[in-house]
Amino acid sequence: MAPTLKVSGDGATPSLTRTPSRADALRPARPVPVSKSQPADTLDGGWDRRLRRGSIAPDRTIDLHGHTLASAHHALETALSRAVADDVRVLLVVTGKPPRASEARRGLIRASIGEWLSVSSHRARIAAVRVAHPRHGGSGALYLILRRRREEAPPR
Repeated sequence: MAPTLKVSGDGATPSLTRTPSRADALRPARPVPVSKSQPADTLDGGWDRRLRRGSIAPDRTIDLHGHTLASAHHALETALSRAVADDVRVLLVVTGKPPRASEARRGLIRASIGEWLSVSSHRARIAAVRVAHPRHGGSGALYLILRRRREEAPPR
């Protein structure tokens, strides 16, 4: 990654440029900024504090252990539909612990949850997704915080 001397077209002003090295190719890419089309993470500090302390009890729980990817996706969508219909605020989704570096093909359901939620028909009702408190499963579970149903004003 040694800088090289590059002479400009007129030959009068040299400038230093960096030649990409093999190490540059091995570095991970910078994270892509979140697009504006995704719903913002809309929890206030009070919600986050109560979630961190574990003082919020989930209204419903769904356990995705033992499911295939397809059946887990269907079960999550069904549970989310029922939770939205019943105006539930906190849905606990038990996925299992994320995989360790040494375990190759584990945690596929956990890895797919974000994508499933982003294409869900109920994505507009999801205010935030947070890792659960240890008493509710810790890193093996997620809280889905759902927005309240908006009451429509009667027409005038």
